[in-house]
Amino acid sequence: MKTLTQLVTPLLKLMPSPVPRRQERLRGQHAFADGIKYVMPVNSDDSPVLMAAFPINKRAAAAVLPGTEMRPFSLGGKGLLVVTVVNYKSTDIGKYIEYSLAIAITHGSRPAPPILPLLFQRTFKLGQFVVDLPVSTEVSVKGGKGIWGMPKHQANLDFVVTDSTVSALYEKDGKLGCYIEIERPAAPSPLALPLKLAASNYCVFRNMLWKSDIYFEAIGDIALGAQAKARLILGDVPGVEPLKELQVETKPVFTAWLPQAHGILDDHYEAWFLTAPTPLEAAALQGGDMLDSVTDLGQSQEWLAPPDRSRVPGAVSNPHAGGTP
Repeated sequence: MKTLTQLVTPLLKLMPSPVPRRQERLRGQHAFADGIKYVMPVNSDDSPVLMAAFPINKRAAAAVLPGTEMRPFSLGGKGLLVVTVVNYKSTDIGKYIEYSLAIAITHGSRPAPPILPLLFQRTFKLGQFVVDLPVSTEVSVKGGKGIWGMPKHQANLDFVVTDSTVSALYEKDGKLGCYIEIERPAAPSPLALPLKLAASNYCVFRNMLWKSDIYFEAIGDIALGAQAKARLILGDVPGVEPLKELQVETKPVFTAWLPQAHGILDDHYEAWFLTAPTPLEAAALQGGDMLDSVTDLGQSQEWLAPPDRSRVPGAVSNPHAGGTP
């Protein structure tokens, strides 16, 4: 009798690539955006990715979302905190780690029904609002924030893979930002599903809401429900503080481990003004950093020192994992 994986895998392989045709037409073209050289499309190869999603209080999540057009995605009456860490090994701007802490949302004038946005992602404009996005290098901050409006900033990051776990630590100015650790499914249980994913990131910069899209293709080990095991510790750095009000539950909804993902960041993006009912409320919106936060940035690919894993009780230790690549 065939397993569910054996039945689903052929169907997933038949799914079309989510990458827009325009990106394929641009392949091989060159760009010089904000002084950074790119060969189109803006892609990455052989980049390991870990993901985990945790239930959160939906009302508390709504209070974190700026403006009037984003609402928490609803699953079983809860919202979702999505943690995604990518160890970019091959890009036009060098190697770096990107550590995303985000709230799953829908974007539009009306609330979306529960669960359905998972099936009709474009219809309900399912995405994630990125609350904090530390990265390893200055050039990644310059490009990600200055071009795509992402809330990037440089921090001490690592990415550790063992036979049984994948984990990532984020520190800044000697303070803990976040520690995430997922348990890798043991053989023969890994699903090893062929995945073709599209994700929309919503970010605030210059008091505007910015939407960018990224596409991933990979073979992924996915764990759902009781099979998903992860540990999340939120620290005290300023970017993480809002997440501590979300009543994050300890048991994840799912985890994912993509050992070698291939990604494309679309060079097309959209932006809208953040609005509020009154001038005073509009002025009080937390609309991200302003333009002066990127104007003097350079293109250094140097990493900060690795974070100190001894500060996290029970953290997996790997002396060769952090710091410069």
